[in-house]
Amino acid sequence: MINAMPSSGTMTKDFLSILDLAPADLERLLDLAADVKAARPLGANAPTWGALRGSHVAMLFEKPSLRTRSTFEIAIKELGAETLHVPAEMAEGTREPLEDVARNLERWVDALVIRTFAQEKAATIAAAGSRLHVINALTDEQHPCQALADFLTLREQWGTLTGRTLAYVGDGNNVAVSLAHAGAMLGVNIHIASPHGYELPQCVVGEASRVARHGAEVRCFVDPRAAVQGADAVYTDVWTSMGQEDEAAERRVVFADYQVNDEMMAAADAGALFMHCLPAHRGEEVTADVLESRSSVVFDQAENRLHAQKALLLMLLGS
Repeated sequence: MINAMPSSGTMTKDFLSILDLAPADLERLLDLAADVKAARPLGANAPTWGALRGSHVAMLFEKPSLRTRSTFEIAIKELGAETLHVPAEMAEGTREPLEDVARNLERWVDALVIRTFAQEKAATIAAAGSRLHVINALTDEQHPCQALADFLTLREQWGTLTGRTLAYVGDGNNVAVSLAHAGAMLGVNIHIASPHGYELPQCVVGEASRVARHGAEVRCFVDPRAAVQGADAVYTDVWTSMGQEDEAAERRVVFADYQVNDEMMAAADAGALFMHCLPAHRGEEVTADVLESRSSVVFDQAENRLHAQKALLLMLLGS
């Protein structure tokens, strides 16, 4: 039986970070995501079909998107809610303060899905809109919706997450931050390998350590092969994120030894999975051979964005 109601009483108003979830709610969200995925082929007969009928969800995207926008729109529609598209320039806070944007939106809609640059923008809107559920669909600092899909994918592949090791190779960016938060909370050891100057922020290591369970650790490396040694999965992301385009040439030099290729995968555990949040630059952070290999679950991750976000919406807005 699918039950979208929080069981612990700790469910937060907003989802700006994995850290906004209690461990029990993170695990229950993954359970719910698995349930709604299994039930989706039932279409209109699925237990959660139309569960949010009468709700309205605004979408404010300051950054381009394929997976995030598509999967949120489909999730909202299948749950029976309506979508409102807010012009991207509203996220700039120049035409009117972000606080006023929030106080207007909360009079009309139940939730806002925002994809923007600074985490502070999402936090400002969430604080100002006391009745508005704000969902972080990506900021420069964190990408929590991606982490939900990632660990749903790993749970499908492994069955049990506790005690596994995920190695992330590349820039200590927003994806790495949310992986560290979620992995530690779910009992997964996280290894992050980055060049000097591009490391995972030490404050994130501290945050992950505080929420870690089942003995999970977050460890940082400079040597990528040391990080992937014995890992159950190897994850990478683009070397140059949105807004960093002027650094692309420099980053290709700095990250040259961090490409995930057959040699890198061979250092991991036999049968290790390959992961990427997409879009991927074949020939840069990952070779085409690895991306297209049988070990790659990148399109499972992309599909699971839909199911994880549907579960998130149900938990935030469901009744």
